[in-house]
Parts: sequence; structure tokens; C-alpha cells
Amino acid sequence: MTVDTASQPTLTVTKLGAHIGARIDGVRLGGELDAATVATIRRALNEHKVIFFRGQDHLTEDGQYAFAELLGSPTTPHPTVKSAGVKSLAIDSERGRANSWHTDVTFVDRVPKASILRAEYLPTYGGSTTWASTVAAYNSLPAPLQVLAENLRAVHTNVYDYAARSVEPVRPKAVEYRQEFESDLFETEHPVVRVHPETGEKALLLGHFVKNFVGLSTSESQALFRLFQDRVTRLENTTRWNWSDGDVAIWDNRATQHYAVDDYDGQPRRLTRITLAGDIPVGVDGERSTVLTGDAEHYSIVEDVELLAS
Repeated sequence: MTVDTASQPTLTVTKLGAHIGARIDGVRLGGELDAATVATIRRALNEHKVIFFRGQDHLTEDGQYAFAELLGSPTTPHPTVKSAGVKSLAIDSERGRANSWHTDVTFVDRVPKASILRAEYLPTYGGSTTWASTVAAYNSLPAPLQVLAENLRAVHTNVYDYAARSVEPVRPKAVEYRQEFESDLFETEHPVVRVHPETGEKALLLGHFVKNFVGLSTSESQALFRLFQDRVTRLENTTRWNWSDGDVAIWDNRATQHYAVDDYDGQPRRLTRITLAGDIPVGVDGERSTVLTGDAEHYSIVEDVELLAS
């Protein structure tokens, strides 16, 4: 796909995989982008689920935020991590390493629609990030399992067993971060299959914040979770990005999971994330997610999905 605009060089979108991922060239990101370029970026995000931009060394936190405002309504940095600041959340290896598969902030009802991640400083090796299409995962399920998933709901919580997923020594800053992360309890019941509000596609809504499936025992929940989650992480449903200085990634949080690969030893790694407000997920049966514990109004508005068609 090629788009010509008056204020930009030729914009190109290069597909990176059958189910997920594209690189966009010919764009200088910031708050001054014209409407046609922004519309092209939106379309590419809906189609490819995660999109990447090289050579954005000029971008500052303010510029990243101004660009984010062109795509939606930025949230506060995090529902519980209040020390993050007012605009962005630092993805800092000293505070923790998100090396398990997840969709961001699914423990609240208003699941973010997208995130914009900018590299600040990177290790000399390793530290890539992998994204998976939860739409491709759903589509790959046999019909009986699709029906089963569509009739399940799951409880997501911000209090989960980090220790079970890591054998690495815990850094002091990571302990502080976890305490702040869990300082306010949030639990939300979501449909396991949500309908994407813009594309109409069906996507699995899972990831490491899942506590259990409603109405099932712990052992039954674990068995089903692994069955569905394994579809998400099949290699053919993923794309892996090796970061370079000046890179920016944007992913559709309604249609993906991601995993930050912890293969860079003790080197520092820091990226800046700005998140966009989303809607409340709706299942195939038309039922919306429901709050069990916690009020996320301070974190984010609920995006009016009716405006998306305009």
C-alpha cells in the first residue's frame, strides 16, 4: 500500500507476516501529521494489529503524546502505578520485566484500545518484543472450541503470581513496583471472546491477568486457559521486533497479546509507553464486561465506539 500526501514523503506499509505485523516507512511521527496520514495509520493498525516505525529519533515524550492524541484519548499512565507521572509509563527493566504473554490492563473494564511504545535506551543484544494476534488465534480454533470459548467468561485481576513465572533474582525496584502495582485491587469479568468494535472480528481475550473462568474449578480453568492460550502463542500467529534506536511500535490492544523477551542479562532497557482509552469489551452474545472490584474512572474514559465510524 502506498499513500502520497502533500506534507509527507511517500508512505509505504510493508507486511511482515500472514497474520500480524507491518512496518510503515515515510512518516515523521508527531502531533502535526495530516488527517490522511493518520487515517492510513489507523487502517494499517486495524489490518495488521501491530505496526512499526523506524528512524523516529526526533520524537520526545511530548511529541509522542501529541501524536497519541491524533489516534485517540490518552489514558493516565496506569490504574495503580501512580508514581509513573502524568503522561507516560516507563517500561524499565529495573522495575520489572514483562516476560509473560499478556494484553495490557485487562483487569479493568475499559481495556485500552492501543499503546504507543518508543525506545529510549536499549541493551547491546536481546530485548526484542513479540506480539501475537488474538484474532488469528480465535480463527485457528476448530468450530467446537470456538463455540466453547464464546460461551466462557473469565475473571481478570492485577494480583497474580509473578513468582511462578520467573526464577531470576528479584531487584529491589521490582519489589517496590509490584507493591504499587497491587496497591489497589481490580477484578473484572470479561468475555473470553470479544468482538472488535471497529473491524467486527472475534478475538480471544486472555493473557496472564486471567484468574479463572467463571463457573469452573481452578484445575478446569487452568486446563482450558492453556488450551486457548497455546493458540495465541503459536509462532505463525506472532511477529517479533528487534528494537533499534528511534523505533516506535503501536499495537491494537483489543486484538493482540505481547511478550518482552528477557534475554539481555543485566543490561538496562527502557521504553516509554502511552496508552489510548478503549471501550468496554462486548462478547458474541452482546453482553459487556462487568466490574467485580475497583473503579477505573480515574484511569481512563470509556471510548464512545459510535464515534469510530465517523
